[in-house]
Amino acid sequence: MADISMATVKDLRERTGAGMMDCKKALVENGGDIEAAVDWLRTKGLAAAAKKSSRTAAEGLVGILTEGTSGAAVEVNSETDFVAKNDQFQDFVRNVTKVALDQGGDDVDALKAAAYPGGGSIADKLTDNIAKIGENQAVRRVKCLSVDEGAVIGYVHNAAAPGLGKIGVLVALNSTAGAEALEPLGKQLAMHIAAAAPLALNGDDLDPDMIARERAIAEEKAAESGKPAEIVAKMVDGTMAKFRKENALLSQLFVIDNKTPVAEVVASAGKQAGAAITLVDYVRFQLGEGIEREESDFAAEVAAAVGAA
Repeated sequence: MADISMATVKDLRERTGAGMMDCKKALVENGGDIEAAVDWLRTKGLAAAAKKSSRTAAEGLVGILTEGTSGAAVEVNSETDFVAKNDQFQDFVRNVTKVALDQGGDDVDALKAAAYPGGGSIADKLTDNIAKIGENQAVRRVKCLSVDEGAVIGYVHNAAAPGLGKIGVLVALNSTAGAEALEPLGKQLAMHIAAAAPLALNGDDLDPDMIARERAIAEEKAAESGKPAEIVAKMVDGTMAKFRKENALLSQLFVIDNKTPVAEVVASAGKQAGAAITLVDYVRFQLGEGIEREESDFAAEVAAAVGAA
């Protein structure tokens, strides 16, 4: 095996933008010949993938797949909505979601390391897709749900294809009731979650940091009222109670009638089915949420292009 210096690896990395380990492997595979290593990386799609990795990928698709008592939700991002309509990209998201369902868990790194249908890993296939499609792409997050008995029901809002869209929801219902009771309830609950975007299942599950921020805002607003301290304290408590109620799924008003809390809807369905139904958990993935998108100045880009011509 050729003696590969760190300086040579660094030089190759700077020329191609590929990862250190990929550069070292390329040099080893090509006997230390840096030009051959460059071609090797390009052939494997690794150089192209690395160069595109700095681009913001906030489009793409959410994949949803359920099988009986289990379900998986996966978000795969691309740079443009155009790629989300690409058959190759859609097949990739579909296959990754199936692998996620079979594997279970919420670990993105473990999912990317898993075998991809047809050979290689999901990470390998992703790199190949980036090279072929020409856009940065990323398997961003995964969440799997399961129940001991009952059903996990999925829903995709504005589906681009079966099981693929921009908002994906999973609802986990634990019950001995049959599918004829659980499926329609789960579908309605999933549609509610897609529309109402709850932040947690219960008020007590809301993020403590978020609660602290909301309380600080409520205290500042209440203090501006000029009312006595004891009244201000009650105002703040009332505001926070309202915040918890409106942002926790079980206490939200059901979007179908806008008057019945979701917890009561579930309890009523259980009575009608003759078996208790428990809403155990849910997942709501909205494409690109939390990703800071780059703002481009189109006029400036055109001016720069004209100047460079």
